[in-house]
Amino acid sequence: MAQLFHRWTNVLARTSLVAIPIALAGSFALFGLLYRSPYFTDIFVSRKQPIPFSHKHHVGELAIDCRYCHDTVEKSAFAGLPALETCMHCHSQIWAQSPLLKPVREGFREDRSIAWARVNQLPDYVAFDHSIHLKKGVGCESCHGRVDEMPLVWKQHPLTMKWCLSCHLAPERFLRPREQVFKMGWQPDGDPEALGRSLVQRYHISKQRMADCAVCHR
Repeated sequence: MAQLFHRWTNVLARTSLVAIPIALAGSFALFGLLYRSPYFTDIFVSRKQPIPFSHKHHVGELAIDCRYCHDTVEKSAFAGLPALETCMHCHSQIWAQSPLLKPVREGFREDRSIAWARVNQLPDYVAFDHSIHLKKGVGCESCHGRVDEMPLVWKQHPLTMKWCLSCHLAPERFLRPREQVFKMGWQPDGDPEALGRSLVQRYHISKQRMADCAVCHR
């Protein structure tokens, strides 16, 4: 009986047995890299805002405390956005006729808010509470980055489950005294992890509880 397939097809078959798994593994690896890249996570990407508000100027240069604008951050799950009345406390006197601030003046007169573009956003199935993190010694900078150096705020971290667990499973690496949570660029004196371990005890943080799915997914 004549041979149906040429001998080179055996080489092709053997090669495909090796090449196909390598190609599949490479595809998964490439997808993983893309999934964690700024293209998907939006980290380091500045959002276009209705008004070019500079945290670098207001926080870094003028040293305005985070709580002046985000006044619910210590008592609520949400940090809150400032009412235009808060903006006008200063800008009724400073840059009062600036064209850039026209939407602020008009919104204040007409009792309208500014439609800011959300920079950091978690899925609906994640329960995140700003107030409890501050009470446990997690600084604003730990999640939001050095906003005092950002002309326009960008997303500093991917906010994925893996990233959140890096703190939940080892909180001693990230904690600071409560009185320092709003301070940008804070550095501990001495061994930071030794301080962190003492803060874990002082603030009654249970590592076992921190790893419980129900803490974030309720």
